[in-house]
This record gives sequence, structure tokens and C-alpha cells, in this order.
Amino acid sequence: MQGFQLTFFTEQNRHHEHQPLHEWLMELAKSLGIRGATLLTATEGIGHNGRFHSAHFFELADQPVELVMVVNEDEAHRLFERLNQEDISIFYVKSPVEFGVAGAAAKA
Repeated sequence: MQGFQLTFFTEQNRHHEHQPLHEWLMELAKSLGIRGATLLTATEGIGHNGRFHSAHFFELADQPVELVMVVNEDEAHRLFERLNQEDISIFYVKSPVEFGVAGAAAKA
């Protein structure tokens, strides 16, 4: 299949609707029928504003978070439409990809 890899970058301390933004995005992906997403936390990063973000021993609020998902064109359209409706500002990367399932699971 053809589609897109969407990678969103945020921090632990960003919230939307009284919950961490990364958790809200994961729930949004699930509600839209997106079949898979992976949430990754990082030790350090530099934000789009040039500010340094890191996970400190005593404070994880500024820890960088990355959410990666692979979607088809319709799913990407619905996801970005919802982000616009919610007026969420978040940095992302959208790359065209080919995706599918290989191996024994593909034959089932």
C-alpha cells in the first residue's frame, strides 16, 4: 500500500483537553481507525524554536516525545482535519512510504 509516515514531535508537559498531548494523539489515532502508532520518549532534543529539551533526573516534564504512525491518504486527511479543528499546533514530518505486512502473517 502507499501512504505516509507521520512523525509528531512534542514534550511530556504539553496538554490538550486536560491530558498529555501525546496521549490525546494516540487516542485520536485509535478513534480514527489508524491501525498502528508508536510512542517514543527521548533523552534530549532541540525544539523547532531552538530551545534545548531534556529528561532530567528530577523533572521529566520537558522530556521530548515522538509519535510515529503510518497511514493511508484518507487517514492522513482525517487526522490533519481533526488537528485543525482542535486548533493544535504541533511540529510534524510527513513522508511518502510504501507499507504492508511481510512473512507468515501476510499469508493468513
